[in-house]
Amino acid sequence: MTLMISHLFLQQYWWIIISVLAGLLVFLMFVQGGQSMIFTLPRNESEKTMIVNALGRKWEFTFTTLVTFGGAFFASFPLFYSASFGGAYWVWTAILFSFIIQAIAYEYRSKPANVFGQKTYDTFLFINGSLGPFLIGTAVATFFTGSQFSLNEMNQVKWQTPWHGLEALLNGLNLALGLAVLFLARTNGILYIMNAVEGKDLIEKSVRKLLVNAIAFLSFFLLFLAALLLSEGYAWDGSTGTVIIEDYKYLHNLLSMPVVLVMFLAGVAGVLYGIGSALFRGSRSGIWYSGTGTLLAVISLFLLAGFNDTAFYPSAYDLNSSLTIRNASSSYFTLKIMMFVSFIVPFVAAYIWHAWKAINNKRITEDEMKSEGHVY
Repeated sequence: MTLMISHLFLQQYWWIIISVLAGLLVFLMFVQGGQSMIFTLPRNESEKTMIVNALGRKWEFTFTTLVTFGGAFFASFPLFYSASFGGAYWVWTAILFSFIIQAIAYEYRSKPANVFGQKTYDTFLFINGSLGPFLIGTAVATFFTGSQFSLNEMNQVKWQTPWHGLEALLNGLNLALGLAVLFLARTNGILYIMNAVEGKDLIEKSVRKLLVNAIAFLSFFLLFLAALLLSEGYAWDGSTGTVIIEDYKYLHNLLSMPVVLVMFLAGVAGVLYGIGSALFRGSRSGIWYSGTGTLLAVISLFLLAGFNDTAFYPSAYDLNSSLTIRNASSSYFTLKIMMFVSFIVPFVAAYIWHAWKAINNKRITEDEMKSEGHVY
């Protein structure tokens, strides 16, 4: 008996894969969050070295996940690639540039007689840590607020503003999610540093920084969430094949997909528990609760954007140029072959987990940094 797999099933399957990779990416941006505090959290060069090395042992996981997320997204939904990179290219260029200088900084920061000096590379890490999460959050927010583009009958994109994506920074809802992602990355970065680095004074200062950043994250996240659930959304009408504006679209999506609702609430609860356990119980394992919560919450937001007949990359200029998982995906044959390839992902994840545990078998100490042969 031949197993019949529909094109819609494959489109939904790959949107779930994209959502999981997005959740992993936002969790792993604790590296960026920690980098954004490189000038304010440590009291001296010794503490800065410990922080940089705690984050430096994980930066490649974030970079690899970003590349995998982008590759999987553009392979499974190539029309999104042509529309976004072909139109909103300044935003994506800025994001990629910030990650390139991060790689340069970790490679050359502690090399003897480096040309620019250590402070320059620390500035590179700060720029990536601040700009990367903020711009990624702002870009993802356009999945809900829409962008100014149109597609012709050959699916060629025409961007309707000269800013080519930077106009997203003028939308308050976009800024709210961008800032929420930035402060979530900073919050998770602090929780990770508390888990990975040994030092009483550093831990005490981290707790104080955690409170401020957690409050900022919750403020911007709740602002974004309230505005999103009360706003109009872009719905695909199956009977006509057109995209229409629907009141409270994302609230309807959340209520009509109870599994996503439960996942979202569990994710928020996980983040809050991770923060609370560090603030009120002195736990140094909060990153695992907050990280799991981050993963679940981001997956839920992506499912809200793409499932239940919703345009995941809407055009505010021309509604029917909006992209859905139905009209933006690769062919049936391509998605099916890619599905079989994706079955190796659990084995890759197991290897990553093994490598992570091997790297994190003990907390970083000041003495280790003095005796370690390889220091970032």
